[in-house]
Amino acid sequence: MQFPMEVNSIHELNERSREIFRNIVEAYIETGEPIGSRTLSRRLELGLSPASIRNVMSDLEELGLLHAPHTSAGRMPTDRGLRLFIDGLLEIGDLSADERQSIESLCVGDGRSMNEVLGEASEMLSGLSSCVGLVLAPKSEASVKHVEFVALDAGRALVITVTEGGLVENRLVDIPLGMTPSALVEAGNYLNARLASRSLEEARAAILTELDAENAELDELTRKVVAAGIALPAGPQEMEKERLILRGRANLFEDVSALGDLERIRKLFGALSRKKDLVRLIDSTIGGAGVHVFIGAESRLFDLAGCSLVVAPLGNPQSKENPRVLGAIGVVGPTRINYARIIPMVDYTARAITKLLGGTLPKLSQSG
Repeated sequence: MQFPMEVNSIHELNERSREIFRNIVEAYIETGEPIGSRTLSRRLELGLSPASIRNVMSDLEELGLLHAPHTSAGRMPTDRGLRLFIDGLLEIGDLSADERQSIESLCVGDGRSMNEVLGEASEMLSGLSSCVGLVLAPKSEASVKHVEFVALDAGRALVITVTEGGLVENRLVDIPLGMTPSALVEAGNYLNARLASRSLEEARAAILTELDAENAELDELTRKVVAAGIALPAGPQEMEKERLILRGRANLFEDVSALGDLERIRKLFGALSRKKDLVRLIDSTIGGAGVHVFIGAESRLFDLAGCSLVVAPLGNPQSKENPRVLGAIGVVGPTRINYARIIPMVDYTARAITKLLGGTLPKLSQSG
């Protein structure tokens, strides 16, 4: 059988080659080990001899879809082979009713802070996938329902922000000494009149302009409190790091069987520690709707670690009314993660959180 020099679609392979290739990938996802022709002949129902299977495996290796990690005859998929499998052969499973209900119960505001909701969602994904759960928290774009200042002690106050979705954010701010309770109430009323149904970032520039122009009928101390209430918590780089939530790194050690695995995990930990690079990767690759899968060398951040990233946007970039991507949620793990189970899990969680943020996501789709 003559194959093209480069295969861009699984349909360019004949039926026998597709079936052998599919079984090799599925065996790799199950075990993480290369599979030999003799084992494969027992697994297949094609009635092929080990010699015939070896010939097909050799052809698939020449196409860059398989490789032999050792001198043995066993083969396992390359990153390119995994991509071809995911795009053309992967049968995505469905979540059970209990799994859907569990995800939905986590993704509600109910008086909790956004970080609590996202942290629990990330931890849930980590537990269900045995990988690292990852959330790129939304920038401060949720519509604000109410803002309140609560005095704690001299020079300190708590800013309580409640979004339209019921999420609660608490932030400590410095306030001028001698602030009276009535001045804090006045500052809260001033902000509520200008923040209603707008995000903090949307209203921030307008409020600061008003304060700078001295158009606001506020005394000097109250002006300072208002400015503190809408101030960003940190500089731009620190804010980006704060947005990234990682859970379940210890899961990566559960399937270590060789020194090579330990080296791969060490490199992955190094990649995860470069939060700024990880934030940039996610921000730059989730412009489209649906689940995105990045395998090994497809991402410079994970190419040496031999890992995959499965991520979905929070928000709806294809919406005509509000085409925004606010953040992302997903998992990072070895390239042999259970894509059929993890893809719908990430997708459903992303849609549940997007609903909490006041948007909707389309039905499941996946892209690279």
